[in-house]
Amino acid sequence: MKKIFIVTLLIVTTFVFVLAQQPNSIQQSVMRGKIVYTKYCLSCHQADGGGVPKLNPPLTAEEYINDKNKMIQIVLKGMTDRIAIDDEKYSNNMAPHNDLTNQQIADVLTYVRNSFGNNAGAVTVAEVQAVRNKK
Repeated sequence: MKKIFIVTLLIVTTFVFVLAQQPNSIQQSVMRGKIVYTKYCLSCHQADGGGVPKLNPPLTAEEYINDKNKMIQIVLKGMTDRIAIDDEKYSNNMAPHNDLTNQQIADVLTYVRNSFGNNAGAVTVAEVQAVRNKK
C-alpha cells in the first residue's frame, strides 16, 4: 500500500511539474498575437499600444477593448468612423484585415486585450468565426 501511494504521489508531482512548465493557452495565444500585432498593427497603434494622437486610437480604451464583438468586427471590416476617446477624436481609417485567419484574429485581439495595461481575457476562434459568419 505504501509503495502504491509513493508511486502515485511521484506521478502526480511529475504531472503537476510538467503542466507548470507549459504556458497555458491564453499565454500561447498572447505570444502568437504579438507576432500578428507586430506585422499588422504596430505601425499605426505603436509598440506601446498608445496610438497616434488625432489619427489612430490607443488600444487601452476600455469601451472598445472590453467589447469582443466590436473588436472582431473592426479587425474584419476595418473602420472609417471618427471616434472620440477621452475627449480626443481619432479619424484615420483602418483597413479591413479579413484576410487574417480566425486564429490570427483571436490571437492578436487576445494579445491586445492582455497588453498595454489591459486585462480583458481571451478571444476565441469560435467568437471570431461567429462574427465573420454574420452578414
